[in-house]
Amino acid sequence: MLRSPSNGCVRRGLLTALGVALFLALPVTVTGQTAPGESRPSVEATRLTGPADIRIDGALDDSAWALAEPITDFRQQEPVEGGEPSEATVVRIVYDEESLYIGALLRDSNPDGILAHQLQRDAGLGTDDRFMWILDTFRDGRTGYFFETNPAGLMGDGLIGGGGGPGGGVNKSWDGIWEIRTQIHDEGWSVEIRIPFSTLNFDPDRQDWGINFQRTIRRRNEEILWSGWLRNESLFRPANAGTMTGIAGVSQGLGVEVKPYVSASASDAAAAGASWDSGAKTGVDVTYSVTPSLRAAVTVNTDFAEVEVDQRRVNLTRFPLRFPEQRDFFLEGSSVFSFSWADPFFSRRIGLVQGQEVPIQAGARLGGQIGRYEIGMYQIRTGEADPEVPGGPQLLPPEDFTVARVRRGLFEQSHVGAIYTRRGTEVADDGFAAPDRHTMGFDADFFTSNALGRYNAQIEGFIVYHTDPDAGGDMLVADHRARGLRVNFPNDLIRFHHSFRDFGNEWNPAVGFTQRRGYSRHQPSLIIAPRPEGWDLVRQLEWELRFEYLTDLDNRLLLRNWDFTLFNFNFESGDRLSAQGGRGFERLDQPFTIHGEGEDAIIIPAGDYDAWTWSTGFQTAGRRMLSGGGNLSRSDFWSGHRTEMSLGGTVRPWRGTNFSLDYERNQVRLAEGDFDTNLVRLSSAWNLNPRASFTGNVQYDDVSRVVGLFARMRWIVRPGSDVFVVWTHNWQNAAARLLDRDFVTLSRGAAMKVNYSYRF
Repeated sequence: MLRSPSNGCVRRGLLTALGVALFLALPVTVTGQTAPGESRPSVEATRLTGPADIRIDGALDDSAWALAEPITDFRQQEPVEGGEPSEATVVRIVYDEESLYIGALLRDSNPDGILAHQLQRDAGLGTDDRFMWILDTFRDGRTGYFFETNPAGLMGDGLIGGGGGPGGGVNKSWDGIWEIRTQIHDEGWSVEIRIPFSTLNFDPDRQDWGINFQRTIRRRNEEILWSGWLRNESLFRPANAGTMTGIAGVSQGLGVEVKPYVSASASDAAAAGASWDSGAKTGVDVTYSVTPSLRAAVTVNTDFAEVEVDQRRVNLTRFPLRFPEQRDFFLEGSSVFSFSWADPFFSRRIGLVQGQEVPIQAGARLGGQIGRYEIGMYQIRTGEADPEVPGGPQLLPPEDFTVARVRRGLFEQSHVGAIYTRRGTEVADDGFAAPDRHTMGFDADFFTSNALGRYNAQIEGFIVYHTDPDAGGDMLVADHRARGLRVNFPNDLIRFHHSFRDFGNEWNPAVGFTQRRGYSRHQPSLIIAPRPEGWDLVRQLEWELRFEYLTDLDNRLLLRNWDFTLFNFNFESGDRLSAQGGRGFERLDQPFTIHGEGEDAIIIPAGDYDAWTWSTGFQTAGRRMLSGGGNLSRSDFWSGHRTEMSLGGTVRPWRGTNFSLDYERNQVRLAEGDFDTNLVRLSSAWNLNPRASFTGNVQYDDVSRVVGLFARMRWIVRPGSDVFVVWTHNWQNAAARLLDRDFVTLSRGAAMKVNYSYRF
């Protein structure tokens, strides 16, 4: 029998890991080798004497481009690290008082081989040739702006934040205001870009910014970078970027942006006997640049993103699912609020109750940088509401929310930080008033790209406490605490990771997200990923070993998993093939209902359960007109077994158009009863050009037996100004199976929203 480790062993293990990580984090330079940060390329942006006479059409025929210093020294990251690119790339940068301009010529000896399937804003470009770039406007090595396009002129952008860790933490939900045009021609393709300085936060006292460029030639799966081309580096780590000098005398104008919106909707709930109901709503967000690096904003009648829809998922666990934020007011500057893995702040706890709207009457936001400090603050007021939740309407009194976050940059890619939240509830009609609930937390992230001279190494830690007046006790009690420590060695050949975390028995921050509480968990993993020479078909192999050991806070074993990757082939073509296995143990202290309700409920009894799991999967390269993937797994599951299958495919018959079909099936056979679940999702997109699109999806699962239709038209009048038209329709299938059709309309509705951005 495997015994649970003692607390002393845990502490000794953590101290050992801490010592190793701190040793690796020392910025050592090996004799005869230059540390990556000491050899970054640089370019001087050319200042134009007057307003730029550049027509953004992708042609690169304006005289201003001839004044700029060309950037040509690109190198491969894939398939040959440091190799000469198969095609030449030339980038030029100029600017005037109001905007930064980037022009790029991406030569291609076979223009017919250029791939450009996507047109929709922020669509994934794993299918296409692409050109990406980042701007580190504070030159802090941790934060920045990400932009990308393809030969068809798609606009993609996001915010880089969360320290220097793997991947840089890109939030692609942010939509900046900028312009781009592209052209495909005999020499390849070309790009012209205009980014207003009013779109960016920056330090006006700095004349040097971080900047980097990456090009993808998709048919060869070739990645080409200007700086940070080592495989242990990344475009998304601003510390690996080159330097752009000469930025001076630029202006954000008055620094005021006014974004009003008007929405109108009509809906009915036919199944409940409700007739059509219609209404209109107006609201506005006003943003002001207090300084070029610090922005304040207020919102009145906040836009609730009624023109978006959450992706449906079938949940066979006893823990809640986390859905992403989609409201613009909370997306702007949201990267500063990332906090390790504890979620003390989850913005969907403000103004939403189980997906139902609670009106936000007014709110204020402050975010940006002050020297080495990055800050973010919210003050939000919600109104009275009675959302429909299981069990009937729930009357909610008005509430006030306060959120404050600060991070202090350290060294080149590290930070320490703190977060605070408060939730205050007004006196309800019945005289009840919930006491204010507070949360306070601290975190640290130490990351270096120079461990042992050339490797990435990271150590993170956090601790959070919250009050719970209903349960009694002050903030600093273990039941209201979460803490964790992680050591990470994320490199191309070897990736090692070990994390420890524990969450108190009463962990439930009032403005946070809680999936599970009352546990301690250790989770080490090791990935070895060699690149076999002489094997023309395979670019990289991966083997992984992962262990998870979870106990309650009395050190009693609850969960133990060994997972291993038998093989993972990453082919030169972009296709993937993998197989995994695992052995697990789980102790269930309380029975729970896994399927059905009432007399038909299938209840898993408390007890100890062992399980073997086997799975295999494949994914074809997305660059093809027809692509897809699938996964098949077979596992012991509680008192029986489970077979899980997922299939997905996408067809792109012509540029800007795609149809995707995804299917998930679970076949569960238990001693307590058998059941199957099926989820089908059909998605489509028709993009006339990068600014006009028709998208939609149909989703069905036989747990809720609801078919949901969502259709949306979006017209980007100009960047920052949009028109949306949406239609939704939900049907309940009274039959037990989808093929046995007996559909009744549950609800339907239409909505239209117009928003417009004015900058001064």
